[in-house]
Amino acid sequence: MAAKPDENNAAAGRDSLPVRLGGPVLEKFTDPETWIGHLQKLGYRAAYCPVGPEAEDKLVRACEAAAKEADITIAETGAWSNPVNPDETKRRAALETCRQSLALADRIGARCCVTTAGTRDSSSPGSGPHPGNLTEDTFDLIVESVRSVIDQVKPTRSFFCLETMPYAQPDSPDCYLRLLEAVDRKSFAAHLDPVNMISSPQRYYRNADFIRECFARLGPYLRSCHAKDTLIQKKLTVHIDEVRAGLGELDYLTYLRELSRYPGVPLMLEHLETDAEYALAAKYIRAVAKKL
Repeated sequence: MAAKPDENNAAAGRDSLPVRLGGPVLEKFTDPETWIGHLQKLGYRAAYCPVGPEAEDKLVRACEAAAKEADITIAETGAWSNPVNPDETKRRAALETCRQSLALADRIGARCCVTTAGTRDSSSPGSGPHPGNLTEDTFDLIVESVRSVIDQVKPTRSFFCLETMPYAQPDSPDCYLRLLEAVDRKSFAAHLDPVNMISSPQRYYRNADFIRECFARLGPYLRSCHAKDTLIQKKLTVHIDEVRAGLGELDYLTYLRELSRYPGVPLMLEHLETDAEYALAAKYIRAVAKKL
C-alpha cells in the first residue's frame, strides 16, 4: 500500500498562520532542558532531532518528553548519504546510515527521516550531478533502496522521505508522486524543498505557480519542509544561487499560504552559519506571515 495522506495535514481555516517554524540550535547543550531553552529563546516551535542514532534510549525518551511538554515538534532526523552509489561497499554503508536514522526518528517520534536519493557519482558522499541520476534504472534503484530501508526498520510512527533535488530524482512533484506509487509503502512520505527544484528561469520567474503545483500534488503527503531562498545571477549560462530567506525571489507569501493549509508540517531553516543569520531569516519569514 502506498503512503496515506498525513491525518494531521487537514486543511484548516485559521486567523493566524499555523506554521511551525524551526531551525538548528548552534549553541551547545548537555541536556534536554537546555536544548528546549535554546529553542524557546529562538522562538521555534519545531526542531531538528538533537541526538544521533547512538544515543541511549533514556536520553531519547527524555528529549521526546521535553519537546512534547514544550509543544515543540521534532521535525527530522538526517540520513545524509548516497544510497545509490555505484560502489557497492559505499552503498551498503549509506543504506545502513538510512536505517539507523529512520530507527532514531521512530524512537524519538520525529515526523520523518530525510535523505537525498543519492547520485551515481561514486566519489560523492551524498548528492551531486551525474548523467545517470535521471535514468529509469536509477529510478528503479531508488525504489529498491527506499523499500529496503523501510522494510528492515519497520517504523510505526515516523516516515522515510527523500529531499527534492535539482539534479537527482525526485526533481519535480510528478516524479515524487511516481516514486510514492512505485515504492508502495505506508512509511514512505514526502519532503519539500522548493528552492532545490528551482533549476531553470521558467521555474524561477514563475515560482509562485510552481509552489502551488508542489502543494497541489504533494501537500497531503508532506512530513516536513525546508526554508531558504533562491537568487538568479546575471551571468551566462544560467546560474541560480541558494541564499538566506529574504535575500532572493522565492514567493514566501505563496509558500506560507500553501503551507498554512497543512498545520502539522514544520518549516525548517537550514544552511546558514551563524545565529545572527538564522535570526534574520526567521524575522523575514515571520514578517511575511503577518501579511496573511
